Amino acid sequence: QIQLVESGGGLVQPGGSLRLSCAASGFTFSSYWMHWVRQAPGKGLEWVSRINSGGGATYYADSVKGRFTISRDNTKNTVYLRMNSLKPEDTDVYYCVKTNKYGMDYWGKGTLVTISN
Repeated sequence: QIQLVESGGGLVQPGGSLRLSCAASGFTFSSYWMHWVRQAPGKGLEWVSRINSGGGATYYADSVKGRFTISRDNTKNTVYLRMNSLKPEDTDVYYCVKTNKYGMDYWGKGTLVTISN
C-alpha cells in the first residue's frame, strides 16, 4: 500500500535550519508531483511547496519563498524540504502529500516543527 513517512522535525531556535524528509513507498514515486503542506495546532492547512515528478520545477508559498527549498531524489523515493531562517510562525506539523491528476490523494502522518527559544 501507499505510504508516506515524514521525518526530520524537531525544536529549533529562530533563525535556525531543518531538513525534512519524506520516504515514499507503494507507488511509482518518479511519476508523481509531491507537495508539502503544513498545519498549526487549531488552524487550517497551508500549502507550502510542490515539486514536479522529475524535480525540475518547484513552487513555493509566498510565506516561505526564499527560505525553503523543496527537492527530491527519485532513486531513493524521497522528497525533502530544506528550511532556513526559520521563524516562530513556521511552527507547524508538516505533511508530505502525493498528488494525482485529481488532486492530493495520500498524506503522511506529519512531522512537528517547533521554532522557539
